[in-house]
Parts: sequence; structure tokens; C-alpha cells
Amino acid sequence: MNPLDDPRPLLDRALDQAGRLVAAVEPDQIALPTPCSEFDVTTLVGHLFTVVARIAVAGRGGDPRELPLVTTGVPLDGWAERYAKSAADLRAVWSDDTLLDRPLQLPWAVLPGRVAAAAYTQELTMHAWDLAVATGRTGELDPELAVISLEIARRAVPIEGREEMPFGPVVEVPADADAYRRLAGHLGRAVS
Repeated sequence: MNPLDDPRPLLDRALDQAGRLVAAVEPDQIALPTPCSEFDVTTLVGHLFTVVARIAVAGRGGDPRELPLVTTGVPLDGWAERYAKSAADLRAVWSDDTLLDRPLQLPWAVLPGRVAAAAYTQELTMHAWDLAVATGRTGELDPELAVISLEIARRAVPIEGREEMPFGPVVEVPADADAYRRLAGHLGRAVS
């Protein structure tokens, strides 16, 4: 079976990976820059809160565009709990198998649930890398998630014609770059 036929197990892994990184942020890291140039660590974590909430809202048949880009006002000592509660809510909503074929409103399109789950797996995986780079935890990342997310990104985010998308032009990466760095380059992030 192709893992993208039912991407929910991958989404679970991406949720867990991002959650571990959110929980590990130290007070002296909250203002650090991330590879996602418009976000420092605090803003990126606030965006992750929103992303997780958007996935649940979409699964309930709501409109995730009604949520802010970044959730604010959560103190550092509440980050892990906030993320864990939102992830549990998402999992409860997405336990319904009928969501896989149901059209769902996403911030950028109406797509079948399985496509939405794959897209959000890629987004969570990319932002986990952003957070891991900023906080020095890239060794804790799941390499298989990056390989699968790169495949998803190559299908969903064209090299040309992405002006209306929230991605910069493709950034060249070294030939020996790992899948996370190739994913970052494909999505327009500067990779050192």
C-alpha cells in the first residue's frame, strides 16, 4: 500500500516530531531566527499551533482561513501542553476514515482529505526542520518523513508558477544534501 493512500500515520509522525521539538525549546532560544525567514522561534511555534488547529478545523468541515497565521499569547511554559492538546484534538477529528475522500476547505484550495493530510504532513515536517535548525536539534529528525515530504512537495509545489504560493524560488542545494535540506531548497528556503 502506498503511504499516501492513507497519510494519517505519516501525519501522526509529523505531529509527534514537531511536538517533541516544541516541548524542547529553552527560554534562551525563543528569539532565535529560523530558516523560515519571517519567523523567529516564538513566531514559528505560534504558527505550528495554528497549523495543527487548521488541520482539525478542516476535518470538522470548517474554514481554516478563519484562524490567524500565528497563534499568540501562549507563554513558553504552556507550549508543550498547548501543542499536545491541539494534536490530540486533531487526531480525534481525523480518526474518521470518511475524511480521506471528503472535500475539505484548506487555506489555499478545496482538496480531498487524503491530499490535505499529505500536504499538512509536508508542512509540519518542514517547520519541524526549521525549528530543529534554529534550536540545534537536527539530529532528532525523522529522515523518512523528509523523503516522503519531498515527494509530496515536488507534486504539489511547482518549480515555475509559484508566485501566488507562500514559497520562494527553488534554492539550489549541494548534491549530497539530505532530504530535509532538499525539501527546504525546493520550498525556497536558504540552505547553508
